[in-house]
Amino acid sequence: MDSENTLLDAPAPSESLDEYDIDESSSVDDGSLPYDRYLDRELSWLAFNQRVLELAEDTTLPLLERANFLAIFTSNLDEFFMVRVAGLKRRIATGLAVPTNVGRAPEDVLAAVSAKAHELQHRHAVAFGEHVKPALDEAGIHIEVWSDLDEADRDRAHEIFSLQIFPVLMPLAVDPAHPFPYISGLSLNLAVRVRNPKTDKVEFARLKVPTVLPRFVQLPNDGTGRLRFIPIEDLISNHLSELFPGMEILEHHEFRVTRNEDVEVDEDESENLIQALEKQLLNRRFGPPIRLEITEDMDDLTLGLLVRELDITEQEVYRLPAPLDLGGLFQLNRIDRPLLKYAKHVPTTSVNLLPNEPNAAPNIFTSISKSDVLVHHPYESFSTSVQTFLEQAAADPNVLAIKQTLYRTSGDSPIVEALIAAAEAGKAVLALVEIKARFDETANINWARKLEKAGVHVVYGLVGLKTHCKLALVIRQEHGVLKHYSHIGTGNYNPKTSRIYEDLGLLTDDDVVGKDLTRLFNELSGYAIEKKFKRLLVAPLHLRKGLLKHIKTETENAKAGLPSGIRIKLNSIVDEAIIDALYQASNAGVPVDLVVRGICGLRPGVPGLSENIRVRSVLGRYLEHARIFTFVNNGDPQVYIGSADMMHRNLDRRVEALVRLVAPDQLRQIDELFELALAEDTSSWWLDGDGEWTRHSRTSEGEPLRDMQNVIMKRISQRKRAISR
Repeated sequence: MDSENTLLDAPAPSESLDEYDIDESSSVDDGSLPYDRYLDRELSWLAFNQRVLELAEDTTLPLLERANFLAIFTSNLDEFFMVRVAGLKRRIATGLAVPTNVGRAPEDVLAAVSAKAHELQHRHAVAFGEHVKPALDEAGIHIEVWSDLDEADRDRAHEIFSLQIFPVLMPLAVDPAHPFPYISGLSLNLAVRVRNPKTDKVEFARLKVPTVLPRFVQLPNDGTGRLRFIPIEDLISNHLSELFPGMEILEHHEFRVTRNEDVEVDEDESENLIQALEKQLLNRRFGPPIRLEITEDMDDLTLGLLVRELDITEQEVYRLPAPLDLGGLFQLNRIDRPLLKYAKHVPTTSVNLLPNEPNAAPNIFTSISKSDVLVHHPYESFSTSVQTFLEQAAADPNVLAIKQTLYRTSGDSPIVEALIAAAEAGKAVLALVEIKARFDETANINWARKLEKAGVHVVYGLVGLKTHCKLALVIRQEHGVLKHYSHIGTGNYNPKTSRIYEDLGLLTDDDVVGKDLTRLFNELSGYAIEKKFKRLLVAPLHLRKGLLKHIKTETENAKAGLPSGIRIKLNSIVDEAIIDALYQASNAGVPVDLVVRGICGLRPGVPGLSENIRVRSVLGRYLEHARIFTFVNNGDPQVYIGSADMMHRNLDRRVEALVRLVAPDQLRQIDELFELALAEDTSSWWLDGDGEWTRHSRTSEGEPLRDMQNVIMKRISQRKRAISR
């Protein structure tokens, strides 16, 4: 879901989406905590998407960014249905009576989710039709409908249709000789009813809107200087007579189907994981329908046919004003109107990676040897840090081996090219490619095969687990001794998303970290049994236990009157054992602060349960993605960064890794980040004990509060300038 300037720019996997393996609760409650202490994770996810929608509704944000947030909302909700709602329906269909994290039956949760989703989709449509679209009109960016066009415009539109659209269209009749066609997931379609004037017989046809064409067709300049677009389905609808010549067009309506597009592979029964996964990917597009979006003017006869043929329930029908599929608004982000977008942020090179002399060539190994480097993306450049680390390793004759995990990467990945170059140069290269990364399976399979052809040792991790940790290890020979250089990050090795995802990464030559990674890679590629690590916490065996131990230490310190405190930043928190431990810490007097982007199953500020817990959420132009865990530890801070959220999938079904930071300047940097995120004058959302998020974006005088991401960018750029003088 990739733009230079916002959360997401095109449909891409949401890191908040949990998997629907059937989980036993991880709670170890001793009976002292109330049974209703968790928030429903499905409704909490929808609350996250509501916060995205609130950004689109915010008139103080640049207009094209508001349109982009409308598109992000659509893309997010599509994936929510394809994965989370699909999982609920699968539980119901299979008769599995496993309750959700709040103890409710899946049927009850599905009803609540459906009601909230209906509410949000209508609110989303209103935000576009009554607020963003009129504002676009005022800015000279018009999304027209056919009735807005004069005769000259219609002539030009007809020419566009005839030359660029008509040849691609494929109308499909539905009659005894032509069964109801397959409707692919997320495709936009026209349901058309026509009458044969000779026989007076009424027929039905389906017309798929081609996905290879722009969602909004740009109209020629009419001399006013305005940018004008028309939804492609509106243009097609007004040329149906050319697609059905001689027939009388009675009705035409848009509709869109969402399907269950999750895949499941039985790894224990599959001799070849790639072949099994490829087979499942072919079946993905045939998943059962789980949502039908229709325009509000659709007649009952057409709707009845769609409901019957798609086997859709009334609850799954979403009647909305046209246009459907506002994910197409991503297209507007390409318009060159800087004043309607966020002010440009230019990533800097980390000060610690700059050469001593202004004209000297940077040597990343020399820089890391001087001190550990904590890079903060996208404020600090991924390309001049992590990417350069791997590219220099590939070209360095003193580098003997490179080991790397790849969960998601870009289609033209320089990271993969660096691994290929290293293998072709004769270095030992190991790439652990997670081919089960949802919605990136095909891309990862293609990269895995390309790597194998180049001589890279490609492995696919451990049976039954996804390898989600972000690790790179370089072995370099220096003065006859082998030295470890390591990178451990919170985000993927993806140069494109690194420009819009907020992440942290540690570059270090610490021998302890290097040996930890060596043992971990040996386990992932061979048959080593997981051991305890010295500076790492690794899932699935030790991560939850390690964090619970740290939380217990804070609890005991608070009871003893010693300094205590917990601050955590992550995407989502659902794990019952972690939540219960935080409740117990709160009851002992430990101040607990959570900065959560997505799902939060914890109820903050509840007397007798969590009055010492605060939960904040920060959303903006960048997708907050770093996971950070800090513990006061009686004045000896224990601070970790890594890839894991506090969810069952991360703690039980994934290989995850957190690394402990030790450098004092890095600990200060993390502390400053939390102070900023939690400050009263920083714009954020605050969660209450009932699960309601309230936005705090203005002072009592109506002035805007600080934008955290702007402040961080300014601080980092000033830090660079100050040291350069």
